[in-house]
This record gives sequence, structure tokens and C-alpha cells, in this order.
Amino acid sequence: METTLNLALFAQMNAAPDSDPRLLLLAEVFAVYLIWLVPALLVIGWLRGSDRLKRPLLEAFVATLLALTASWLIGHLWPSPRPFMIPVGQTFLEHAPTPAFPSNHATIMLTMAFSLLLHAGTRRIGRYLLLLAVPVAWARVFLGVHFPQDMLGALLLAASMATLVGASRTWLILPFYHHVAMRLYRLLFAPLIRRGWVER
Repeated sequence: METTLNLALFAQMNAAPDSDPRLLLLAEVFAVYLIWLVPALLVIGWLRGSDRLKRPLLEAFVATLLALTASWLIGHLWPSPRPFMIPVGQTFLEHAPTPAFPSNHATIMLTMAFSLLLHAGTRRIGRYLLLLAVPVAWARVFLGVHFPQDMLGALLLAASMATLVGASRTWLILPFYHHVAMRLYRLLFAPLIRRGWVER
């Protein structure tokens, strides 16, 4: 059941039927494509980054996977409809009628951002991701595939999971990084490491 405040905020943020097509296109770029910066960061960071970058990226990746798992469980146990499923507002982006709460797009970007903010060497990257999460969240509400409460849920879930994984770093992340992730990385990319094309 959608709250009055949630519906009121959605009505204020959702695009009007006569919205400028250029604004709708910009919102679609934010809503659909901006998230691809996350896998690009993970790949480039691991191939070209030092240990100082690889370790925080692995921690952020694990935190994000756990956050998405929690998001799936929440959606499965307490499914929340998307605006077009009720229906309310205007929808300008095709989307399957999957549970909306919390937003997976926002969960991914925010968990990565919060996790990277926990490390001195990656705080700048974390701040950039946090800033980029704002237009992503706005665009998905603007285009009618999420409610504002879905973004609030993602914010709370991301902050909680990043903090939890960060607190478990010593016994969860570091052993996995040294004994599994780095060994596998050096095995798979040995030819490229020898040529100096990727970092050891």
C-alpha cells in the first residue's frame, strides 16, 4: 500500500505527458546507461589498479552482491508495485512488472559509493559515484518506473550493507582477497601481466 507522502512526492517528480523530449532522453541516459560505469570501474580498476584500489573494489563488489541479494529477498517477501502497475502517473520507460522496492539501480550505485567512501584511497571515487547516483534515482522516478520510497529503501540498504561488510573486512574480505581473488586473477591474466599490459 503506497503512502500518501510517497504518492505526493511521485506526483511532483514524475514527468508530465508534454515533457520536453530532450529532457526525457537525458533522463533515459541517466536511468539506463549511467550504471554501466560501475562494471567499467570494477574491470579497469582491477586490471590497471594497485592493491590500494583492488582491495576496496573487491569489498565494494561483495557488499553490492549482498545488497542485491537482500533486495531480491525483500522484493520476494514483500513485493511492492511499480507506478505503472497500480497504475499512477506517466511511464516513459519500458520495464517488466517486477517488485520495485528497493531500487536495484540505486542499490548498486549507492552500495559501491558508500563502500568506497570507507577507504581513504578511494573516497574521491566514492564521492563521484554518490553524486552520480542522484540523477539515476531522479530519472527512474521521473520516467515512472519507481516511487521515491524505492530510492529511500535503496539508500538505507546500501548504507547498512556497506557498513556491515566494512566492519567484517578483516575476516571476510582480506582472506578472500589474498587467498582466492588475487591467486585467481594472477592465474587468469598471467600472460597479460608478463607483458605489462595489466597490473600485477
